[in-house]
Amino acid sequence: MANYGKTSPYGNTKLTTSGELGFFSIRPVPAEDDDILYTIEPQYSHRPDLLAYDLYNTSKLWWVFAQRNMDIIKDPVFDFEAGTKIFLPKKSKLKTELGI
Repeated sequence: MANYGKTSPYGNTKLTTSGELGFFSIRPVPAEDDDILYTIEPQYSHRPDLLAYDLYNTSKLWWVFAQRNMDIIKDPVFDFEAGTKIFLPKKSKLKTELGI
């Protein structure tokens, strides 16, 4: 039986009675007034994991960018391109929201 941690995008997704992953339940990353508008730099193109590591000290939060910017990022890897402007949630807000 799988157990997904607080940094996993599947953290809110329930398991079925047979122990399989059920329907995906989005972990919302709400917009905050103090989110930072950021232009993705070339070294992070198609690598949200690297930006997550540099910002949050863990690559496991790569999915946060797609959840916070659902209107901009449809594919969390291929839409993560240099020059794209996205909002970055602050680490302190993620700690509170995700319980990490």
